[in-house]
Amino acid sequence: MAILGRLREYLDSNKVTYQVLGHQEAYTAPEVAHVLHIPGKELAKVVMVKAGERFVMVVLPSNWQIDLKRLAEILGTRDARLASEEEFKGLFPDCEVGAMPPFGNLYGLEVYVDRLLTEDEEIVFQDGSHLGAIKLRYQDFADLVHPTVAEFHRTPAKLAS
Repeated sequence: MAILGRLREYLDSNKVTYQVLGHQEAYTAPEVAHVLHIPGKELAKVVMVKAGERFVMVVLPSNWQIDLKRLAEILGTRDARLASEEEFKGLFPDCEVGAMPPFGNLYGLEVYVDRLLTEDEEIVFQDGSHLGAIKLRYQDFADLVHPTVAEFHRTPAKLAS
């Protein structure tokens, strides 16, 4: 399985151990978790947010949703909304639309990680395609990306009581 060249070079040049996980074509985070046979909380999903005039990459467990009001406060803006694929697809020219890995630093983007992801030893995420994922230690990810860690998740309706 060939992963995104830019990502492979970055991981290899930093001597990070990672595992490439090939899978059948999947487009949504629940589909990816299903085909990889992992719980949704173990798959990191990347969501692009438009905060004022800038784009921000936010990363959280795939079975959680973003509290946009809380995220706007964290970002110090009054206006934070989900960006459309049409708006952000040009930011990731070497990725399939919607399959970008959480390495916003490789694309000049700020990365915000929900605190929930820091609780697990490993992180799994899409590799830039709809046919593969990468698994590596969370600490290696954090050391390479230097994300801002904050709490901006909200309980999905199906988990709420």
